[in-house]
Amino acid sequence: MVGLILFAAVSYRSMPVNHHEQEAPRKYYWWSSLRLDSDPLNENPQLAVPCAMEKQNCSNGEFPNIKIVPSWLDRLLIISALPAFLAGAAIVVVLSKAGLDEVLTFMITMPILLFVWYYFVGWLIERWGYRRAQGKSVPLKIA
Repeated sequence: MVGLILFAAVSYRSMPVNHHEQEAPRKYYWWSSLRLDSDPLNENPQLAVPCAMEKQNCSNGEFPNIKIVPSWLDRLLIISALPAFLAGAAIVVVLSKAGLDEVLTFMITMPILLFVWYYFVGWLIERWGYRRAQGKSVPLKIA
């Protein structure tokens, strides 16, 4: 549950970065400092060329090279669940090459992977504590 709560908190903190006033859909979604592409194969012409009609300096709210510094909460989650994030990154990359939305893939797979990872870590801690308690309760035989 800790991992899911942290994931929800970081996702909630990422919302202001992704908020925009325009009605046009956006190509990129920022989750903490990770840029997720909603159209990895550039199949949607509205997303691929955001300012085709305008000749002036226009970005349409898209900043693909923006630098976002992760907060301590983001770093805590990513460092404590690094194996889950590495597995999630591999899944996102593989499925994005097939044309699936990186945002959707990330938002579905990461809570599952985080739950599995933290459950596994909890199980390891519980097993370690059980073995340690068993080792202390064995009576010594004096010959």
